[in-house]
Amino acid sequence: MFRGLCHRFSVVPLPVRILMQHAKFSATTPLSAHIALLSVNIIYGINFVVAKEVMPAYIGPLGFIVIRAGVAMLLFWIAAAWWRSYHSHSAPPTFSRREWATLLLGGLTGVAANQTLFFKGLSLTSPIHGALIMITTPILVLLLSVGLIGSERLTWRKSAGVLLGLSGAAMVILSSTRHTSDGSSALGDFCIFLNALSYGFYLVIIKPLLMRYHFLDITKWTFLVGFLLVLPLGGREFWAIEWHSFTPYVWACVAYVVILVTFMAYLLSVFALRHADASLVSSYIYTQPLITSIIALSLGKDQLQPITLIAAALIFVGVYWVSASQK
Repeated sequence: MFRGLCHRFSVVPLPVRILMQHAKFSATTPLSAHIALLSVNIIYGINFVVAKEVMPAYIGPLGFIVIRAGVAMLLFWIAAAWWRSYHSHSAPPTFSRREWATLLLGGLTGVAANQTLFFKGLSLTSPIHGALIMITTPILVLLLSVGLIGSERLTWRKSAGVLLGLSGAAMVILSSTRHTSDGSSALGDFCIFLNALSYGFYLVIIKPLLMRYHFLDITKWTFLVGFLLVLPLGGREFWAIEWHSFTPYVWACVAYVVILVTFMAYLLSVFALRHADASLVSSYIYTQPLITSIIALSLGKDQLQPITLIAAALIFVGVYWVSASQK
């Protein structure tokens, strides 16, 4: 019904068209997975603004990662133990050597590199720039799926979408060398792009394990690996935190990032990945710049440049072409 109503109007917003195309392609995906994905990206979209309230004024980006990964690791192990207590008939998984290697790589790309690059990049760039670059993830997932596992092939339309999307991302990064009034920098934008690449790699490699084991068993191990990797990197910044300077507002921002963004969003995204294709999971990221822009602009935390709007159009069209051609 929704799809039919939209076609009666002459203008259908591009993000809505992307979601409609994926809804058609993933008709067997349960509604709960779509709700989980939308919730995840609303949480992430707000995070671009909330995290900037704390970094780097109160906490350095690497120190923040130690808090985020450490607390989330404990929460995931507690949640896994709680789930196991209610499912005592289910034996703990026995991973093969290859699966352990995948878990280690998942901890590196999905937690350590992903969070390090994101927080470092966000501390150097603006919320809108960060959110825009992150939506290139579906394009990167496509390229990784073609190159790593051969599950998809490049058509002319997909190739054109990849070219447009990456061109838009490059425009955002290069524009930071000229427009700095919004607090963006080329280095920060590039870190966000590498973060998107790392997250895309994680989505591709972890999918087979999620189809075989319970998602809590996978997530608790990837976060343990990720925490052990980030601890040496962020230990100095963590010990340098002046906790006494935190206001209730800062504590609320930290709690939002650690509990909602890291724990709840990871639970929801891993649950969705178990019931949906990796490309569908990554396509929901397109909602983040819309949410981030509304919040950042309304609070006066960011500003739009004309070149940013042009780059956004290129990225959205690129993501749409990549997504629509998967029908």
